[in-house]
Amino acid sequence: MSEATKHRAYLALGSNISPETNLPAAVERLADYGSVISVSTVWESRPVGDTDQANFLNAAVLLQTPLSAEELKRVAIAAIEQRLGRVRDPQNKNAARTIDIDIALFNQDVLSVGENRIPDPEILTRPFLAVPLAELDPEYVHPTDGRTLRTIAEGLGECGTVARVDVQLRAS
Repeated sequence: MSEATKHRAYLALGSNISPETNLPAAVERLADYGSVISVSTVWESRPVGDTDQANFLNAAVLLQTPLSAEELKRVAIAAIEQRLGRVRDPQNKNAARTIDIDIALFNQDVLSVGENRIPDPEILTRPFLAVPLAELDPEYVHPTDGRTLRTIAEGLGECGTVARVDVQLRAS
């Protein structure tokens, strides 16, 4: 794989069904689709929308991959989520889940992949997304907002997120 074909995908991971097992398993499987360059701390946060469920554990992964954003979503992420038992509830997008993997940022691109917009608009409003991403690459400049991930995360604060040092993720 030449340098020209390598993409930097910043992925957001979340789980509130056996997250201590599913988050590390997802990171391990992501390595099948490229190189896991770095992983964030695991953060615990309250659920959004449907609050009658367990707290979520969230993290971010920087994956260097030859896959396009579309291939990453359609092939890699779909396969990993299926393997880890992800069930989508069409009536409740905030339902409990074994694993949720989203492309939050992809290179410096601004694009749509299916129903998802990249960069993920929630980076600007959700600490459980912004804080782990800022750990991966604090000086990354958001492609539409113009601020660094560090500045975005600092502006949001941790707002109910708590670092979980008891759950460790490893880069490949």
